[in-house]
Amino acid sequence: MKNTEINKFIFSGKRKTAIAKLKIRLGSGHVFYNNLPIGELNLFHKLAISEPIRIYEHIVGGKLVHDFYIKTTGGGKEAQIQAARLTLARALVALSESDALKKAMTKYDRNMLVEDSRRKEARKPGDSKARAKRQKSYR
Repeated sequence: MKNTEINKFIFSGKRKTAIAKLKIRLGSGHVFYNNLPIGELNLFHKLAISEPIRIYEHIVGGKLVHDFYIKTTGGGKEAQIQAARLTLARALVALSESDALKKAMTKYDRNMLVEDSRRKEARKPGDSKARAKRQKSYR
């Protein structure tokens, strides 16, 4: 990819009903999640988002020369973090154009590059929850 094309790229990812969109700009390798640097997120969220970056640095080598801006909407906090992780991993694979990186990320965690298709099961008519059945009384 050419550097002039980079500013136009937008990647997206989904987890349940959460959607994450990522924009790439030339910079110094910073990642921003909903206008916050990822350093200000709690520990587990920071680790989840930084996993693709660590794998990228280990496989491809060198530091990132782009800034990543991630915006999330819908879903819950955890689903938004997983959607952000998915988009970041997809963006890094597209930037590097490396099959070794793609294989390493897939081997580490398949959901890093492939959306998780599981959704909440719908409620059935006449029942209280998706799987729960009405109680019946024999007396």
